[in-house]
Amino acid sequence: MKILISPAKSLNFEDKVQTSINSKPLFHNDAIKINSELKKESIESLCDLMGISSKLGELNWTRNQDFIKDSNYSKQAIFAFNGDVYDGLDINSLDNEKHQLVNNIIRILSGLYGILKPFDHIKPYRLEMGSKFSINGNKNLYDFWKSKVTNQLKSELAEDELIVNLASNEYFSVINSKEVSNKIISPQFKDFKNGTLKIISFYAKKARGLMSRFIIDNNVKSVNEILSFDSGGYSYSKRDTADELKPVFIR
Repeated sequence: MKILISPAKSLNFEDKVQTSINSKPLFHNDAIKINSELKKESIESLCDLMGISSKLGELNWTRNQDFIKDSNYSKQAIFAFNGDVYDGLDINSLDNEKHQLVNNIIRILSGLYGILKPFDHIKPYRLEMGSKFSINGNKNLYDFWKSKVTNQLKSELAEDELIVNLASNEYFSVINSKEVSNKIISPQFKDFKNGTLKIISFYAKKARGLMSRFIIDNNVKSVNEILSFDSGGYSYSKRDTADELKPVFIR
């Protein structure tokens, strides 16, 4: 099984990590290539590119300039990302004995690194996959990454291995799913709001992390086992599921 998740905008490079698993991103050289172009952007340009405040623009301008300088300032991706998905996954409470399992089955899609194993060391950065940033003749990051990321994912998959897409649409779109023969399921998480079932972004993101943790804790192997997911008050609703590849979980 492979679980696909998105990165987070918020980062935590302060807290120390206790684990013996360390690796280098497969597309490290491509990340350097992207950074070499990104660091040319001014603070104002970064603000426009990513729709961020001047304070965040300044922070990320500094990150871009320092990307190569400090070779020791890095951290495993699964511990460095600090958003709602990662709150749900709660890697810090997971026994170290399961770290290798996490590294085997989770893949993080990234605008800068393409695709990451959880224990790949990354530098502080911010670059959403959907950013309209041209690189090497490619008009955007999707064009730059799509073939590389799709082929890498395919190379890691066994013939009948299941893919659980828990990434956002922005990030999953970097995968050319038409070229992937493996079954892909994309769970949907919905909450009642004013009497209507809706996908509420904050809750859905955390639920993606909760499902990732559920799969790890229970060593889930099949779709039927995924449908038994019951964390955070969610449960599978066959009635609200119109597409079996997009099972709906409600609460």
